[in-house]
Amino acid sequence: QVSLVESGGGSVQPGGSLTLSCAPSGGRFESYAWFRQGPRKEREVVAAIDKSSITIYYSPSVKGRFTISRDNAKNTIDLRMNALQPEDTAVYYCAASDYYLGSYYSDREKYPYWGQGTQVTVSS
Repeated sequence: QVSLVESGGGSVQPGGSLTLSCAPSGGRFESYAWFRQGPRKEREVVAAIDKSSITIYYSPSVKGRFTISRDNAKNTIDLRMNALQPEDTAVYYCAASDYYLGSYYSDREKYPYWGQGTQVTVSS
């Protein structure tokens, strides 16, 4: 049974940092992504990575502030978030696919497996 378990969410002041982790199990995944859904917003891709960490994508709104990575020792997909701003407030979801998605990395319909989400709140 496939499972994606997220951890690391919380509350932080503007300019602060958080690291989210996603622990996948029960499948052999080729692509991973972090999505987020803010209040009254659609779910959007934040960052994506393939299993070999060769192909990495970032949303323009987070590029330079967020870093996605795979920790092979812990078997997690981590999202390091720096310089957080109130507009980063959202529920963050880990997603996985059995296929290499390439240019389709931002299409949430291509990810059949999702975690339960973890809340990130950026507020002073």
